Amino acid sequence: MAHNQNVSAVPVPLPPQARRIVVVGVTGSGKTTLAGQLARRLGISHVELDAIHWGPNWTPATVDDFRERTAQALAGDAWVTDGNYSKVRDIVWGRADTVVWLDYALPVVLGQLVRRTLRRVVTQEELWNDNRETWRGVLFSRDSIVMWAFKTYRRRRREYPLLFQQPAYAHLTVVRLRSPRSMRRWLAGIPDRAR
Repeated sequence: MAHNQNVSAVPVPLPPQARRIVVVGVTGSGKTTLAGQLARRLGISHVELDAIHWGPNWTPATVDDFRERTAQALAGDAWVTDGNYSKVRDIVWGRADTVVWLDYALPVVLGQLVRRTLRRVVTQEELWNDNRETWRGVLFSRDSIVMWAFKTYRRRRREYPLLFQQPAYAHLTVVRLRSPRSMRRWLAGIPDRAR
């Protein structure tokens, strides 16, 4: 029986048996932050797909390496991961039991993304493998993270409901969170197993 609840206006509670959770959403929606908080609350590991994908100097892993590393990282029985990588979706979603979809309005996402990116540039925060965001990369690059958010926003919102209906993913419980406020309320309702 499918547990997909992708059209519900009320967020589905996290099932007590949820042990392999993937957080998805457009760039800047807060996937990594929520995944980290959720992993801490549940007392399980957080696997960040960006850290597996990006090598030094923003060099992406080959598809074969990325798939192999992802499969290894998610071989355990309990984890929370985050990311939208279609190259490994079959591995991630195939192993997951729950998908948390951060489906926020574009102005909310852009506000969060700009604040996060400015903080990272100013503080020179290391992301993965000594990679850092730069003014040049943010403002003047064809690969600007802000432009990427604009380009992919509508596509992701159309894509996810269709993916959730595919038979290969019918086993997933889908939690759709429509605002940061609903996300915080939902997260607060999850018992802190780490205590």
